[in-house]
Amino acid sequence: MPRQLKLGAFLMATGHHVAAWRHPDVPADAGLDFAHYKHLAQIAEAAKFDALFIADSLAAPIGDIASRMARSEHFEPLTLLSALSVVTERIGLIATATTSYNEPYHVARKFASLEHLSGGRSGWNLVTSDNAAEAQNFGRDQHIGHADRYSRAREFHRVVTGLWDSWEDDAFVRDKLGGTYYQPEKVHVLDHVGEHFRVKGPLSVARSPQGQPVIVQAGSSEAGRELAAETAEVVFTAQTSLAGAQAFYADLKGRLGRYGRSTDSLKIMPGVFVVVGRTESEAQEKYETFQQLVEPEVGVALLGRMLGNFDLSKYPLHGPLPELPLTESGQQSRQALLTELAGRENLSLAELGRKIAGGRGHYSVIGTAQQIADRLQEWFENGAADGFNVLVPHLPGGLEDFASEVVPELQRRGLFRTEYEGRTLRENLGLRRPGNRFV
Repeated sequence: MPRQLKLGAFLMATGHHVAAWRHPDVPADAGLDFAHYKHLAQIAEAAKFDALFIADSLAAPIGDIASRMARSEHFEPLTLLSALSVVTERIGLIATATTSYNEPYHVARKFASLEHLSGGRSGWNLVTSDNAAEAQNFGRDQHIGHADRYSRAREFHRVVTGLWDSWEDDAFVRDKLGGTYYQPEKVHVLDHVGEHFRVKGPLSVARSPQGQPVIVQAGSSEAGRELAAETAEVVFTAQTSLAGAQAFYADLKGRLGRYGRSTDSLKIMPGVFVVVGRTESEAQEKYETFQQLVEPEVGVALLGRMLGNFDLSKYPLHGPLPELPLTESGQQSRQALLTELAGRENLSLAELGRKIAGGRGHYSVIGTAQQIADRLQEWFENGAADGFNVLVPHLPGGLEDFASEVVPELQRRGLFRTEYEGRTLRENLGLRRPGNRFV
């Protein structure tokens, strides 16, 4: 079968544009409206998306600027996806859970439960927290430093995946006549003792339909790339150009060999922010409608957060992006990307904040279904992507546009499926089912 691209629907309540909640077609209370998410999930599944992708933050933004953004209320991702598993059948369910402010046993148990609830459709987006405010919700005065976050993440991954192998696939026989519920020789105690964690095990959930949930990773710094090469099966990255995406793709795929991995064991799916119109001018008009709703201070506040939790309010709006130290609390790769963008396009602080108000630094395509498909095909066929995580400005309208216009165009070109290949997320992504490490 010819290689086909993979698609994730990155859902963010009202949409990815920071001003989307102010648009008349967007339900402003979407963050806690399950019917809204159910509708989105069913749109994406009907369009044969591989997965829904839900981000997370463990700190609610507050203050004057935050009061003008719809980012302070949202469902806990695993709870939401557990509910969505009941109203969907094939689409994957990927939730973000940080390794910085969780415990491995909790994460392993929750995702294993989602695995069984969904029949093998779960994925864990393994992240190190980039929001410094989270630290104060977990008994810390200071955020964990960048290097320590990745050291903790690597060990966290080892513990979680080890716990997922606690039981062999056929351990639970549940033999009523013989009186044997499980075979004792087929349970394995992890007994992990490491730098950051001591975890005995075993897990209190049987091995999952997929063997293990799919591991997704979203870091693009040097430490993030190395962690992804060692652990990830899907990588979500922000790239602003074809050349940059090609370099990232080649670099990350090139690291797999030293971990004994093949290049097809990892799917690289850059984010792409899309605005769809029947004509290019209509798409631009749609986009400008959202841009006009962006208050300069809100755009700059978003920019400061994306650059690595910097307060930019003391700098002039129409001045250049100031020189900033390398972030220890945020995403170093995103800081580098946005700093390079500001210099390349000679953008003021306000202009840069407005520019990232929709895609937050991801590649943006504004145009017709054919134009968008052209760009996705170009990246896919030229060593820049195995698929894409799709960001739309507003929900549900932006997702409806992509599903009804862009997906059929990709299908006509033979670039995207017309039916799901299987019932599990691994089957649909073309990833192997991992064996149990203890067998």
